[in-house]
Amino acid sequence: MKPILSLIFILGCFFTSNAQDLVYRPTNPAFGGNPYNYQWLLSSAEAQNSFKDPNATSGREQQSELERFTSSLNSQLLGQVTRRLFTDQFGQGALEEGTYSFGSLAVDIYPSNEGLVINILDTETGEQTQVIIPN
Repeated sequence: MKPILSLIFILGCFFTSNAQDLVYRPTNPAFGGNPYNYQWLLSSAEAQNSFKDPNATSGREQQSELERFTSSLNSQLLGQVTRRLFTDQFGQGALEEGTYSFGSLAVDIYPSNEGLVINILDTETGEQTQVIIPN
C-alpha cells in the first residue's frame, strides 16, 4: 500500500506543477540586450585580451621632461609671434575683408550668410582649413 501511495503522490505532484514560458534575453546590447551591460561586456573583453600592440607607447614614455618643456616653450613663443603678427596686420579692431600672407600661409577673409569666413591655405603643402565666425 505504501508504494502505491507514494506513486500517487509523485504523479499528483507532476500533474499539479506549473510551468512558465522560456524567454531568451540576449546579454549583448548589440543584439537587443540590456544597454547597461555594455560597459561590463567591454571591460571583460579587454581583460581577456592578451594581445598588445608592439608599436604602442604612451605619451609620457616617448618624451622626456626636457622634451616636454622644450615643446611647451616652443608653442608659447609661437603663440606670442602669432598674436604680434595678427595685431600688426589687423590692428586692435575687427578683421577686415581681404587676402593676407603670413610666410607660406595665404589667408582669405570674407563675409558670407553664415558669418565671417576665414580660409587658410598652406601654399607649400596645399593643406587648407576654413574657420567660420558666426554673426
